[in-house]
Amino acid sequence: MTKSKLTISLFAGLVALTACSSHQPKAASLPPAPATKAPAPNSNGDVDTGAVRDTVVLGSHADFLRQVGTDMVHFALNSHDLDSEAKAILDREIRWLKKYPSTRVTIEGHCDERGTREYNIALGEKRADAVRDYLVKAGVANSVNVISYGKERPLAMGSDEDAWAQNRRAVTVTPN
Repeated sequence: MTKSKLTISLFAGLVALTACSSHQPKAASLPPAPATKAPAPNSNGDVDTGAVRDTVVLGSHADFLRQVGTDMVHFALNSHDLDSEAKAILDREIRWLKKYPSTRVTIEGHCDERGTREYNIALGEKRADAVRDYLVKAGVANSVNVISYGKERPLAMGSDEDAWAQNRRAVTVTPN
């Protein structure tokens, strides 16, 4: 009887320990967001990719990328301040959003892998808020939602400055 109680106690303890373990998703199991590179803007400040013009649906994400050139802005380490390059991209976003005032967008805030999960979630939200605030101050009245993914959805895998710089970003997500 004592041996049976000991076995049951050990089994119950093992189950309890297993149930309490935290599951950390591996970064490699998350699909990276598509990388987009900005072509140079034309004299109107819009980006034109030429041949794609006839096949793009106006108001779509492809149209957004064609006009703006990219859907992301990058940030310095531990910062949510918009630099001049980010503001230039956001100015093109503003022009596009004013053409399609009923478009709803979501701004995703992202961070590099350094720092705690909680810190990076908060910093990612500050980055998304900074972009939203810039858009709203410029008169974009359409719905702009924000979400922070912190370090959970890296664009670039790696533990070097190049990967970290790519992951410190805010992404504007438009409808397809």
